[in-house]
Amino acid sequence: MKLENAIRILAGTLVLASLALGYWVNQWCLLLAAFVGVNLIQSAFTGFCPAEIVLKKLGVGKDEASCCS
Repeated sequence: MKLENAIRILAGTLVLASLALGYWVNQWCLLLAAFVGVNLIQSAFTGFCPAEIVLKKLGVGKDEASCCS
């Protein structure tokens, strides 16, 4: 899986989880969705993405030939 796709999946999952938690648990959980949105905007301007750093350390985005051999 490409790193960019993994970041998009992570962001979408966090937003959907935040919406569900905000609906069923507590409205303060919606702050997670706001944080994800602000982070997406700042990463578009600065190029700095904390999720990218974490996913790289976890090994996401390595080419398939090196991880499967």
